[in-house]
Amino acid sequence: MASPDKTGISHGTPGRMATREGALPHSGLSLLGVFGPADNLAALVRAPGGAIRRVTTGQQLSAGRIVGIDENGLILKKNGRTRRLALPSG
Repeated sequence: MASPDKTGISHGTPGRMATREGALPHSGLSLLGVFGPADNLAALVRAPGGAIRRVTTGQQLSAGRIVGIDENGLILKKNGRTRRLALPSG
């Protein structure tokens, strides 16, 4: 990452500055963001192969069926087990 100059501004390529190495796992489903009106939220997820997809409650993914989306992430259910996929921190 670029170092800030005396003004505190970092100089470097936008791609390098906009990404953080290792922020998301390379395997499994990753949640990128949640958006929309509070009563009808959608999410962006990245599949293990790298494809990015918009998803909504009720959709079936390889990781399970989406049973809920809220401001903290999405809730998946598979084989009777429920788990939360949270937004990345940092």
